[in-house]
Amino acid sequence: MFFSIIIPLYNRPQEIDELLLTLTRQTYTQFEVLVIEDGSVLDAKAIVAKYADRLDVKYFFKPNEGQGFSRNYGFERAKGDFFVVFDSDCLIPEDYLEVVRDYLYEHQLDAYGGPDAAHESFTPVQKAISYAMTSPFTTGGIRGNKKHIGRFHPRSFNMGVSREVWERVGGFILTRLGEDIEYSIRIHENGFKTGLIPGAKVYHKRRTSFAQFYKQLHFFGRARINIYKHFPSELKLVHFFPAVFTCGVGFTLLMNIFYWPLAYLCNFILLIYLMLIFFHSWQVNQSLKVAFLSIIAAFIQLTAYGLGFIQDFIKRVVFRQQ
Repeated sequence: MFFSIIIPLYNRPQEIDELLLTLTRQTYTQFEVLVIEDGSVLDAKAIVAKYADRLDVKYFFKPNEGQGFSRNYGFERAKGDFFVVFDSDCLIPEDYLEVVRDYLYEHQLDAYGGPDAAHESFTPVQKAISYAMTSPFTTGGIRGNKKHIGRFHPRSFNMGVSREVWERVGGFILTRLGEDIEYSIRIHENGFKTGLIPGAKVYHKRRTSFAQFYKQLHFFGRARINIYKHFPSELKLVHFFPAVFTCGVGFTLLMNIFYWPLAYLCNFILLIYLMLIFFHSWQVNQSLKVAFLSIIAAFIQLTAYGLGFIQDFIKRVVFRQQ
């Protein structure tokens, strides 16, 4: 099996350097790499060129259109039997392609997704963010997990599609705001088999600060409503959880100002929840610092997503604005 690895890139030359370095260590070597520079001001042409003697790598520069259409640009030029999509902020374990090849031969998937984890080199903030995005005590528990709710939707930081999927379904029709979920729904609707490959994990850096993380998760909350506008049946009860949590935090703040008897109960419930996150993160990461930061990361994840979800729910569902 020959893989085409497609990486959209926007103003992140250092990230692509680290990602390409991990690809030089793959135990399975039947692959090419296509780096699609999406109109960056800080381009990575020179960085990509230094890997030309170690990888079958191609560099393309195009006008800025967003990650979805940049992936399509790569699909159109790929030679592989299977297209693998990574975000530029990922590090790839050396046996990744070998694991994927073996699993695809055994299970005959047409499209797949894989989980993410924190690398030991990540900063405490990055580890805390990774925990929040993968924890069973946040919505992260349903994103890259065998026990996901409903049909599994591969996410574009770590996903693959066969050439046949590309030829029959096409590529992304959205470039942002939930483009990967929309694409995986169309793949399902065309009768293709998708699934999670548990061993195909990547180390996903995500964001390096809580401010950046807030912005990203607010965007994700808005994206869920965008998916709902295309596929109403894909909005599940669990997707309201961050909005409910956000409203609960707001209610708790009000009770602390205006009605102390009820505030005690609200504060107690919130404290129990945050302590669950703290002790679970401590167990997972073996670090008190990361455990404390995980409380902040989880709080940001839920409230940022919740506020983005509420904002676009009111705007696009209640008032029917575009």
